[in-house]
Amino acid sequence: MKTGIKAICRITATLVTAGSVVTAGALVAPAAQAAAPKAPSIVAKGGFLMDSASGRTYFSKAGDTRLSTGSTTKIMTAQVVLATKGVNLDTKVTIQKAYSDYIVRKGASSARLIVGDKVSVRTLLYGLMLPSGCDAAYALADKFGSGSTRDARVKSFIGKMNTTAKNLGMKNTKFDSFDGIGNGANYSTPRDLSKLATAALKNGNFRTIVKTTSTTQRTTTKSGGYRNMKWTNTNKLLSSYTGAIGVKTGSGPQAKYCLVFAATRGKRTVVGAVLASTNEANRTADAKKIMDYGFKL
Repeated sequence: MKTGIKAICRITATLVTAGSVVTAGALVAPAAQAAAPKAPSIVAKGGFLMDSASGRTYFSKAGDTRLSTGSTTKIMTAQVVLATKGVNLDTKVTIQKAYSDYIVRKGASSARLIVGDKVSVRTLLYGLMLPSGCDAAYALADKFGSGSTRDARVKSFIGKMNTTAKNLGMKNTKFDSFDGIGNGANYSTPRDLSKLATAALKNGNFRTIVKTTSTTQRTTTKSGGYRNMKWTNTNKLLSSYTGAIGVKTGSGPQAKYCLVFAATRGKRTVVGAVLASTNEANRTADAKKIMDYGFKL
Protein backbone atom coordinates (compact mmCIF):
# COMPACT_ATOMS: atom_id res chain seq x y z
CA MET A 1 0.00 0.00 0.00
CA LYS A 2 2.87 2.39 0.88
CA THR A 3 4.62 1.64 -2.43
CA GLY A 4 1.42 2.39 -4.34
CA ILE A 5 1.18 5.86 -2.76
CA LYS A 6 4.81 6.71 -3.73
CA ALA A 7 4.14 5.62 -7.32
CA ILE A 8 1.17 7.88 -7.55
CA CYS A 9 3.18 10.82 -6.18
CA ARG A 10 5.82 10.37 -8.89
CA ILE A 11 3.25 10.81 -11.70
CA THR A 12 3.12 14.32 -13.08
CA ALA A 13 -0.33 15.65 -12.34
CA THR A 14 -1.52 16.29 -15.85
CA LEU A 15 -5.20 16.04 -16.57
CA VAL A 16 -6.57 16.56 -20.04
CA THR A 17 -10.18 17.48 -20.38
CA ALA A 18 -12.28 18.51 -23.35
CA GLY A 19 -11.40 22.17 -23.66
CA SER A 20 -8.81 22.67 -20.84
CA VAL A 21 -5.48 21.35 -19.61
CA VAL A 22 -4.48 21.20 -15.94
CA THR A 23 -0.72 20.79 -15.42
CA ALA A 24 0.70 20.50 -11.89
CA GLY A 25 -2.30 22.33 -10.51
CA ALA A 26 -2.18 25.22 -13.03
CA LEU A 27 -5.22 25.92 -15.26
CA VAL A 28 -4.56 26.81 -18.89
CA ALA A 29 -7.56 28.30 -20.78
CA PRO A 30 -8.38 26.93 -24.23
CA ALA A 31 -7.26 28.93 -27.24
CA ALA A 32 -9.73 31.71 -27.92
CA GLN A 33 -11.94 31.09 -30.89
CA ALA A 34 -11.36 33.38 -33.84
CA ALA A 35 -13.52 36.47 -33.46
CA ALA A 36 -16.42 36.73 -35.89
CA PRO A 37 -15.91 39.41 -38.55
CA LYS A 38 -17.50 42.74 -37.79
CA ALA A 39 -20.54 43.63 -39.86
CA PRO A 40 -19.70 46.41 -42.31
CA SER A 41 -21.05 49.94 -42.27
CA ILE A 42 -22.59 50.98 -45.59
CA VAL A 43 -23.64 54.32 -47.02
CA ALA A 44 -26.83 53.02 -48.63
CA LYS A 45 -30.09 53.54 -46.75
CA GLY A 46 -30.87 49.83 -47.09
CA GLY A 47 -28.87 46.68 -47.72
CA PHE A 48 -29.25 42.92 -47.58
CA LEU A 49 -27.27 39.76 -48.30
CA MET A 50 -28.39 36.14 -48.34
CA ASP A 51 -27.09 32.70 -49.23
CA SER A 52 -28.56 31.62 -52.54
CA ALA A 53 -28.88 27.95 -51.61
CA SER A 54 -29.99 28.03 -47.97
CA GLY A 55 -31.68 31.43 -47.81
CA ARG A 56 -29.64 32.29 -44.72
CA THR A 57 -29.45 36.02 -44.01
CA TYR A 58 -25.86 37.28 -43.76
CA PHE A 59 -26.48 41.01 -43.55
CA SER A 60 -29.43 43.35 -43.19
CA LYS A 61 -29.72 47.10 -42.84
CA ALA A 62 -33.32 48.26 -43.18
CA GLY A 63 -33.79 45.03 -45.09
CA ASP A 64 -37.59 45.26 -45.00
CA THR A 65 -37.92 49.01 -45.52
CA ARG A 66 -39.84 49.96 -48.64
CA LEU A 67 -37.72 52.06 -50.98
CA SER A 68 -37.80 53.15 -54.60
CA THR A 69 -36.02 50.64 -56.83
CA GLY A 70 -35.10 52.49 -60.02
CA SER A 71 -34.07 50.21 -62.87
CA THR A 72 -33.55 47.19 -60.60
CA THR A 73 -37.25 46.83 -61.42
CA LYS A 74 -36.11 45.43 -64.77
CA ILE A 75 -35.06 42.20 -63.05
CA MET A 76 -38.77 41.50 -62.66
CA THR A 77 -39.43 42.52 -66.26
CA ALA A 78 -36.94 39.87 -67.37
CA GLN A 79 -38.30 37.33 -64.89
CA VAL A 80 -41.85 37.65 -66.23
CA VAL A 81 -40.68 37.27 -69.83
CA LEU A 82 -38.45 34.27 -69.15
CA ALA A 83 -41.11 32.56 -67.03
CA THR A 84 -43.72 32.84 -69.79
CA LYS A 85 -44.86 29.37 -70.79
CA GLY A 86 -43.43 28.36 -74.14
CA VAL A 87 -41.43 31.57 -74.57
CA ASN A 88 -39.34 31.61 -77.74
CA LEU A 89 -36.36 33.92 -77.32
CA ASP A 90 -35.85 34.03 -81.10
CA THR A 91 -39.27 35.58 -81.71
CA LYS A 92 -38.91 38.97 -83.42
CA VAL A 93 -40.49 42.16 -82.11
CA THR A 94 -40.89 45.23 -84.34
CA ILE A 95 -39.72 48.40 -82.60
CA GLN A 96 -42.49 50.98 -82.45
CA LYS A 97 -42.25 54.78 -82.44
CA ALA A 98 -44.10 54.75 -79.11
CA TYR A 99 -41.05 53.18 -77.47
CA SER A 100 -38.64 55.87 -78.65
CA ASP A 101 -41.16 58.63 -77.88
CA TYR A 102 -41.37 57.26 -74.34
CA ILE A 103 -37.58 57.49 -73.92
CA VAL A 104 -37.59 61.12 -75.05
CA ARG A 105 -40.58 62.04 -72.90
CA LYS A 106 -39.17 60.47 -69.75
CA GLY A 107 -35.50 61.28 -70.35
CA ALA A 108 -34.96 57.57 -69.73
CA SER A 109 -31.97 55.28 -70.21
CA SER A 110 -32.01 53.73 -73.65
CA ALA A 111 -30.78 50.75 -75.65
CA ARG A 112 -31.02 53.07 -78.70
CA LEU A 113 -33.38 50.76 -80.52
CA ILE A 114 -34.32 51.93 -84.01
CA VAL A 115 -37.98 52.28 -85.03
CA GLY A 116 -38.91 49.64 -87.59
CA ASP A 117 -36.10 47.23 -86.69
CA LYS A 118 -37.07 43.66 -85.92
CA VAL A 119 -35.38 42.57 -82.71
CA SER A 120 -35.44 39.14 -81.07
CA VAL A 121 -36.74 38.74 -77.54
CA ARG A 122 -33.28 37.54 -76.53
CA THR A 123 -31.69 40.70 -77.88
CA LEU A 124 -34.31 42.83 -76.13
CA LEU A 125 -33.36 41.13 -72.85
CA TYR A 126 -29.72 42.09 -73.42
CA GLY A 127 -30.84 45.64 -74.20
CA LEU A 128 -32.92 45.61 -71.04
CA MET A 129 -30.26 44.35 -68.63
CA LEU A 130 -26.92 45.71 -69.96
CA PRO A 131 -27.52 49.34 -70.99
CA SER A 132 -30.76 49.37 -68.94
CA GLY A 133 -32.90 50.22 -71.94
CA CYS A 134 -36.33 51.48 -71.01
CA ASP A 135 -37.24 51.21 -74.70
CA ALA A 136 -36.42 47.48 -74.50
CA ALA A 137 -38.54 47.20 -71.36
CA TYR A 138 -41.47 48.88 -73.11
CA ALA A 139 -41.13 46.56 -76.11
CA LEU A 140 -41.16 43.49 -73.86
CA ALA A 141 -44.14 44.70 -71.85
CA ASP A 142 -46.05 45.40 -75.08
CA LYS A 143 -45.15 41.97 -76.46
CA PHE A 144 -45.84 39.87 -73.37
CA GLY A 145 -48.85 41.68 -71.97
CA SER A 146 -52.41 40.79 -72.99
CA GLY A 147 -55.00 43.08 -74.54
CA SER A 148 -56.18 44.74 -77.72
CA THR A 149 -54.40 48.05 -77.07
CA ARG A 150 -50.84 48.92 -76.08
CA ASP A 151 -52.03 50.50 -72.83
CA ALA A 152 -54.00 47.37 -71.97
CA ARG A 153 -51.02 45.14 -72.71
CA VAL A 154 -48.68 47.23 -70.56
CA LYS A 155 -51.19 47.21 -67.70
CA SER A 156 -51.53 43.45 -68.03
CA PHE A 157 -47.75 43.00 -67.99
CA ILE A 158 -47.36 45.07 -64.82
CA GLY A 159 -50.09 42.93 -63.30
CA LYS A 160 -47.98 39.85 -64.09
CA MET A 161 -45.03 41.51 -62.38
CA ASN A 162 -47.05 41.99 -59.20
CA THR A 163 -48.47 38.46 -59.32
CA THR A 164 -44.94 37.08 -59.66
CA ALA A 165 -43.79 39.20 -56.72
CA LYS A 166 -46.58 37.80 -54.58
CA ASN A 167 -45.76 34.23 -55.61
CA LEU A 168 -42.10 34.76 -54.67
CA GLY A 169 -43.04 35.97 -51.19
CA MET A 170 -42.02 39.57 -51.87
CA LYS A 171 -44.30 40.96 -49.16
CA ASN A 172 -43.17 44.57 -49.35
CA THR A 173 -43.05 45.08 -53.11
CA LYS A 174 -45.31 46.78 -55.61
CA PHE A 175 -44.68 47.62 -59.24
CA ASP A 176 -46.51 50.29 -61.19
CA SER A 177 -44.12 50.38 -64.15
CA PHE A 178 -42.22 48.00 -66.40
CA ASP A 179 -38.90 49.81 -66.00
CA GLY A 180 -38.78 51.53 -62.61
CA ILE A 181 -39.98 54.94 -63.77
CA GLY A 182 -42.96 54.70 -61.48
CA ASN A 183 -46.02 56.80 -60.79
CA GLY A 184 -45.52 57.01 -57.04
CA ALA A 185 -46.20 53.38 -56.19
CA ASN A 186 -43.15 51.47 -57.39
CA TYR A 187 -41.22 50.13 -54.42
CA SER A 188 -39.49 47.12 -52.95
CA THR A 189 -37.01 46.26 -50.20
CA PRO A 190 -33.43 44.97 -50.13
CA ARG A 191 -34.69 41.59 -48.91
CA ASP A 192 -37.41 41.30 -51.55
CA LEU A 193 -35.07 42.22 -54.40
CA SER A 194 -32.58 39.64 -53.15
CA LYS A 195 -35.35 37.03 -53.25
CA LEU A 196 -36.23 38.08 -56.78
CA ALA A 197 -32.64 37.91 -58.00
CA THR A 198 -32.18 34.49 -56.40
CA ALA A 199 -35.21 33.19 -58.27
CA ALA A 200 -34.19 34.84 -61.55
CA LEU A 201 -30.67 33.40 -61.41
CA LYS A 202 -32.14 29.89 -61.56
CA ASN A 203 -32.82 30.55 -65.23
CA GLY A 204 -29.79 29.84 -67.42
CA ASN A 205 -30.65 32.52 -69.98
CA PHE A 206 -30.93 35.14 -67.25
CA ARG A 207 -27.59 34.09 -65.74
CA THR A 208 -25.88 34.31 -69.12
CA ILE A 209 -27.26 37.77 -69.83
CA VAL A 210 -26.56 39.46 -66.49
CA LYS A 211 -22.96 38.25 -66.25
CA THR A 212 -22.14 39.57 -69.73
CA THR A 213 -19.90 42.64 -69.60
CA SER A 214 -20.47 43.66 -73.22
CA THR A 215 -22.20 42.30 -76.27
CA THR A 216 -22.88 42.92 -79.94
CA GLN A 217 -26.38 41.93 -81.02
CA ARG A 218 -27.70 41.87 -84.60
CA THR A 219 -31.10 43.28 -85.51
CA THR A 220 -32.97 43.25 -88.82
CA THR A 221 -33.71 46.62 -90.42
CA LYS A 222 -36.92 47.62 -92.20
CA SER A 223 -35.20 47.11 -95.55
CA GLY A 224 -34.18 43.57 -94.65
CA GLY A 225 -30.57 44.38 -93.89
CA TYR A 226 -28.75 44.02 -90.59
CA ARG A 227 -27.68 46.35 -87.84
CA ASN A 228 -25.20 45.63 -85.02
CA MET A 229 -26.11 46.95 -81.58
CA LYS A 230 -23.22 47.23 -79.12
CA TRP A 231 -23.98 47.40 -75.42
CA THR A 232 -21.86 47.53 -72.25
CA ASN A 233 -23.13 46.40 -68.86
CA THR A 234 -23.66 49.23 -66.37
CA ASN A 235 -22.74 46.85 -63.52
CA LYS A 236 -19.11 47.67 -62.65
CA LEU A 237 -18.88 44.74 -60.23
CA LEU A 238 -18.48 42.33 -63.14
CA SER A 239 -15.02 43.69 -63.88
CA SER A 240 -13.95 44.60 -60.36
CA TYR A 241 -15.14 41.88 -57.98
CA THR A 242 -13.88 38.30 -58.08
CA GLY A 243 -16.75 35.88 -58.67
CA ALA A 244 -19.36 38.52 -59.58
CA ILE A 245 -22.16 37.10 -61.73
CA GLY A 246 -24.63 40.04 -61.93
CA VAL A 247 -27.21 41.40 -61.48
CA LYS A 248 -28.61 44.93 -62.16
CA THR A 249 -27.98 48.60 -61.46
CA GLY A 250 -30.60 51.25 -60.85
CA SER A 251 -30.77 54.99 -60.25
CA GLY A 252 -33.18 57.90 -60.24
CA PRO A 253 -34.25 61.03 -58.36
CA GLN A 254 -36.17 59.00 -55.76
CA ALA A 255 -34.23 55.75 -55.91
CA LYS A 256 -30.81 57.43 -55.69
CA TYR A 257 -28.24 54.71 -56.53
CA CYS A 258 -29.21 51.04 -56.29
CA LEU A 259 -27.56 47.73 -57.08
CA VAL A 260 -28.74 44.14 -56.94
CA PHE A 261 -25.72 41.86 -57.01
CA ALA A 262 -24.54 38.26 -56.80
CA ALA A 263 -21.22 36.46 -56.66
CA THR A 264 -19.99 32.88 -56.52
CA ARG A 265 -16.84 31.73 -54.77
CA GLY A 266 -16.18 28.03 -54.42
CA LYS A 267 -19.49 26.32 -53.83
CA ARG A 268 -21.19 29.36 -52.34
CA THR A 269 -23.31 31.98 -54.08
CA VAL A 270 -24.43 35.10 -52.26
CA VAL A 271 -27.14 37.45 -53.48
CA GLY A 272 -27.95 40.90 -52.17
CA ALA A 273 -29.06 44.45 -52.76
CA VAL A 274 -28.27 48.01 -51.74
CA LEU A 275 -30.87 50.73 -52.17
CA ALA A 276 -30.61 54.51 -51.92
CA SER A 277 -26.85 54.86 -51.88
CA THR A 278 -25.37 58.30 -52.53
CA ASN A 279 -23.52 57.77 -55.80
CA GLU A 280 -22.35 55.11 -58.23
CA ALA A 281 -18.99 54.57 -56.52
CA ASN A 282 -20.59 54.13 -53.09
CA ARG A 283 -23.21 51.66 -54.25
CA THR A 284 -20.44 49.50 -55.71
CA ALA A 285 -18.32 49.85 -52.57
CA ASP A 286 -21.32 49.00 -50.38
CA ALA A 287 -21.97 45.83 -52.37
CA LYS A 288 -18.33 44.75 -52.14
CA LYS A 289 -18.27 45.30 -48.36
CA ILE A 290 -21.40 43.25 -47.85
CA MET A 291 -20.21 40.37 -50.03
CA ASP A 292 -16.74 40.35 -48.46
CA TYR A 293 -18.45 40.06 -45.09
CA GLY A 294 -20.76 37.27 -46.25
CA PHE A 295 -17.94 35.19 -47.70
CA LYS A 296 -16.10 35.36 -44.36
CA LEU A 297 -18.99 33.88 -42.39
